[in-house]
Amino acid sequence: MSQQPTLATERLLLRPFKLTDAPEVQRLAGDRVIADTTVAIPYPYPDGVAEDWISKHANWFTEGKQVTFAITRKSDGALIGAISLMEVSTGHQAELGYWIGKPYWSQGFCTEAASAVLRYAFTELGLIRVHSRHMGRNPASGRVMQKLSMKHEGCRRQHEKKWDKFEDMELYGILKYEWEVAGRHV
Repeated sequence: MSQQPTLATERLLLRPFKLTDAPEVQRLAGDRVIADTTVAIPYPYPDGVAEDWISKHANWFTEGKQVTFAITRKSDGALIGAISLMEVSTGHQAELGYWIGKPYWSQGFCTEAASAVLRYAFTELGLIRVHSRHMGRNPASGRVMQKLSMKHEGCRRQHEKKWDKFEDMELYGILKYEWEVAGRHV
């Protein structure tokens, strides 16, 4: 595929990011509570970082390395977060990563978006495994993974360093056949 698709769910459109999304990415991802429980999001969020990140998406997709979607609400087009399949290994696996802006927490948007991305990974990309991870002190992210029928695969103790503190990383994964058995609705 040469052009990244747009995925639709009941309430969401998952579409490629546009440079015009950069100010909202900076505002949402720049919230300290978002950066606090993600490995790669900086705080404070410097000017130009969102533009640089967005400008890399098309090449990553074309090279088959990563696909990143802007999570937007169908009702008003509001950007509410991001979701990606990273480190894609063709015909094998990818890592699922996501963040949701704080104003949109606890509304099921992350699970809804992640379900659509799992479907895309297994049916369109032909992957057989998707894995994800979260900081041990971010159980809400783990609940999303559990709702997707992902299995807990272990813990990498003090695996990542965030703000001068070593963080445990909880590991989850799902195989294509497990996704199919779960009813392909997760």
